[in-house]
Amino acid sequence: MKKPNERQQVDAELQQIVELRHAEPHRVLGIHPDGDGVVVRTYRPDAVAIHVLPEFGGRIPMTKRVDGVFEARVNGKTDAFNYQVEVEYPGQKTFTLRDPYSFLPTLGDQDLYYAGEGRHEQLWKRMGAHPVHHNGIHGVAFAVWAPTASSVSVVGDFNSWDGRLHLMRRMGSSGIWELFVPEVGEGTRYKFEIRTGHGGHRILKADPFAFRTEVPPATASVVHNLDQYQWSDGQWMQARAHKDVHREPWAVYELHLASWRRVMEDGDRSLTYREMATALTDYVKRMGFTHVELMPVAEHPFGGSWGYQVGNYYAPTARFGHPDDFRFLVNHLHENGIGVILDWVPGHFPRDAHALGQFDGTALYEHADPRQGSQPDWGTYVFNFGRNEVRNFLIANALFWLEEYHIDGLRVDAVASMLYLDYSRKAGEWIPNRWGGRENEEAISFMRELNDRVRAKYPGAVMIAEESTAWPKVSQPTQEGGLGFHFKWNMGWMHDTLMYFSKDPIYRQHHHNQLTFGLLYAFSEHFMLPLSHDEVVHGKGSLYGKMPGDDWQKRANLRSLLAWMWAHPGKKLLFMGGEFGQPHEWNNDKSLDWHLLDHPGHAGIQSMVADINRLYRSHPALYDADNEPLGFQWIQPDSAAVNVLAFVRRSRQPGGHVVCIANLSPMPQENYRVGFPRHGSYVELLNTDAGEYGGSGMGNKGRIHTEPQGWDGQDASAVLTLPPLSVLWFTPG
Repeated sequence: MKKPNERQQVDAELQQIVELRHAEPHRVLGIHPDGDGVVVRTYRPDAVAIHVLPEFGGRIPMTKRVDGVFEARVNGKTDAFNYQVEVEYPGQKTFTLRDPYSFLPTLGDQDLYYAGEGRHEQLWKRMGAHPVHHNGIHGVAFAVWAPTASSVSVVGDFNSWDGRLHLMRRMGSSGIWELFVPEVGEGTRYKFEIRTGHGGHRILKADPFAFRTEVPPATASVVHNLDQYQWSDGQWMQARAHKDVHREPWAVYELHLASWRRVMEDGDRSLTYREMATALTDYVKRMGFTHVELMPVAEHPFGGSWGYQVGNYYAPTARFGHPDDFRFLVNHLHENGIGVILDWVPGHFPRDAHALGQFDGTALYEHADPRQGSQPDWGTYVFNFGRNEVRNFLIANALFWLEEYHIDGLRVDAVASMLYLDYSRKAGEWIPNRWGGRENEEAISFMRELNDRVRAKYPGAVMIAEESTAWPKVSQPTQEGGLGFHFKWNMGWMHDTLMYFSKDPIYRQHHHNQLTFGLLYAFSEHFMLPLSHDEVVHGKGSLYGKMPGDDWQKRANLRSLLAWMWAHPGKKLLFMGGEFGQPHEWNNDKSLDWHLLDHPGHAGIQSMVADINRLYRSHPALYDADNEPLGFQWIQPDSAAVNVLAFVRRSRQPGGHVVCIANLSPMPQENYRVGFPRHGSYVELLNTDAGEYGGSGMGNKGRIHTEPQGWDGQDASAVLTLPPLSVLWFTPG
């Protein structure tokens, strides 16, 4: 039997449990040696009677020791044993259940060590909620990081959201809290009830590592078993690992899942993941795109953020179905030869009360000082990249999407906002680095570590930076002083090109350099050319709407823009709707205007995009030397007076080349001489003015023959007809 002072100590600890102030409830609850036997204690507030049901049989009554705490001695037993408790509540309501405090921890010292060091690359496999068999009993292992909390409970459907019933234990100095809850499983809703270290204020938080959530605006986390889905994309994944991403064709179709196509006859709802699998795959395959890029899929509380204010980094949004339904979508795309890129947002996160902000009552994931921890543009928090656990959370999250969802790449949002301490801040609103500069050294280190880990673990997967400044070597390996991304969005090209094409042709001769300037730096990075969602929102109008002239001219200009883009060095990205000339600015609450395809002009744009994708993929000259000067040569860069430009794209393969000639004037050019690399016959691969695309049908009858007359620095030349507002592609044949 315990001595009086030992009993007083236990009573004091039990009182702490009753008051929800105990950080290690297993120390006094559960089964413990006691003299020549053991004592079993359980905390069940509101119970009127409890019996212990040992695995070896019997029914042992428990006595109330402290308010809500019951205990029973079992003599002659010195080792722990499995047991259940039979709990009677008022009204003779009786439940039989297993005591969570009879189980050892589900986290080991190695997990805690690597988590504290920030080097646990599969952190998601230990944190959060995991259906497991523990000591022969099925249940869920819960773990959450809340280092300054005074106590933490897991609450949910299994305990009527009562924070008194499942107090978690703090795992030493790690700041991680753990509890195995027996006989809980898939589909159970839960949150963490955190009592802060400053006055014990109670806050309810969703699980940062939740793999599934309720459908917003509900905010509970949902238990999900990651290991149930059976993939069938092995052939795709194996082939991907052996590709040189810089020498492959990339024609990326960017889309917003909620508004790509909606079901008008069913309340104008969005497609589900499984409906999207068939509809999107069929469409993208028919259009010839190599990849889709999905605007952020991770769960987000506000749909109007388009997913860029993430509440749950490890859960695909429940708006369109179950997590395994999203896997089905990815799997189906892969089976049809289409890659999947996700927008990923590690730069900032929202202030919603249930999410990461002030998670344990303190600035945990974010900086405490608003000069570092607040993003003025978006009213959000900024991650503290200098904290080991935060870096680990984000790097593990990137690896999670590549591992668990077979994602082929991440487009990292708003990289500039991470690189610069003074991003969107006025003087006095930011803190310089240790050298007095504006570079965020912690964020730079984070990005380099992130990209190195992705390159090492997932060959063939890509990291893409949306970076809008002149930061050097964004897409160069870290060993060479770079940030380590595979590609960088070419925002300068996008801006200059759209500025040029938006001009009335009468003024274009004065803006000729906007199409030529980009070639001065085209090979300084591994570029992707983006015509993304950012260019068709907030009053900017659609791509179609930016084009000058009447509807015929708008369509002709848009066709020329797209053909110019596909011939230009750099991988390609086009936002949904651009491929058929949607006239209206994108609205995230409405479907694309698919009915426009009944109009031959819009159907013609769509048909042309399908053709340029087919031609692009079948001619290596258009992609395999994107990042090398050998892949590009000007033929006519200076014909500003007539708005004509011409260049040749060359393949790394001997002799392979494509000549691109653009007449961006509304006037046709008859008998126009252009230099060609060789004497002989050339096939007219593409004419954006073709009748089947909605053009005038003017052209060169599909083939030309060059003369052995040098011109434009080339060995041969030809006299051509250049249709108005058109782009032509030629290849030897």
